[in-house]
Amino acid sequence: MIYTDKTFFLCRIPLSAEGPADVEIVTKAENIEDFPRVFTEYEELRKHAFNEDGLFSVVRADELFIVVRTAGEKAAKELAFEDSRANLITNLQHKVMQNKDKEASAILKKVHEVETRV
Repeated sequence: MIYTDKTFFLCRIPLSAEGPADVEIVTKAENIEDFPRVFTEYEELRKHAFNEDGLFSVVRADELFIVVRTAGEKAAKELAFEDSRANLITNLQHKVMQNKDKEASAILKKVHEVETRV
């Protein structure tokens, strides 16, 4: 058995992300005792996307944030992008439907291979 030390990473995924290379590592927990600081920062960064009932709404997010636990920065970026892909698509589809956003439609087609009508 091979032991791999894993760390918590707080990642920022812009709505225009085309892949893991576009994911930004905001911070990471230096040890398990540091996790509450990372989670507090996570909650602070995404609070703009909560609705009046206090529920997170992905369609209100200007960018996505996610906390992942993995062995390194490259793996964290890959995992964050893959775990956020469904929310990216939902957010972009909402922008197309509600605002007729041509840029969101182009990102959906080019990056996620999802056809939409503007």
